[in-house]
Amino acid sequence: MRTREGNKKQDILDAAIQVFAESGYYNAKISRIAETAGVATGSVYLYFHNKEDILFTLFDRIWLELSEQLQVIVDRQDITPEQKLDGLIDMVFGVLTNNPSLAIVFVNEQSHLIQKGVGDFNVYYENFLDLGEKVLQEGMDNGEFSPDINLKIIRLFTFGGMHHLIQKWAQSPDSYPVEVMRQQVKSLIKKGIKI
Repeated sequence: MRTREGNKKQDILDAAIQVFAESGYYNAKISRIAETAGVATGSVYLYFHNKEDILFTLFDRIWLELSEQLQVIVDRQDITPEQKLDGLIDMVFGVLTNNPSLAIVFVNEQSHLIQKGVGDFNVYYENFLDLGEKVLQEGMDNGEFSPDINLKIIRLFTFGGMHHLIQKWAQSPDSYPVEVMRQQVKSLIKKGIKI
């Protein structure tokens, strides 16, 4: 099936998500991504330098989207820090669980890319975590959250826990219903940080 002109880059990214999820990044082949996207293998190289460039682009988009959405939540003056925290959690689960293949790629490749320290997504990822800290700091400053919170520990704990839950959900969606996970994470975090 031939892709629509003008959508090839997105079709290639969508195909890469599917192929990376099925085969793993290291076992994925550009030819398989091209076949899944319905384009010639050479067409992939018109948009991306190599397989790694595709992966970086995917992660850039994930973390840019999450950072931009979280910035909107952080900037709101009409909601409390607790509501902002709820919005952050809902957003992360929403972006990743709306696309199970993307969730699989995310949990399988995120740590590796962070360790390599390459790709623009690291800037967006760190910005996202900084914005999460800002929400917690706001709650601490106004007395809504405990003043004894170590922001670096909560930052790593919260994201690490959500990362692991998303991985479990991607492997077995029926065993880990998204809505139950979302509510449990909110409850655990808020009970741990509220005064």
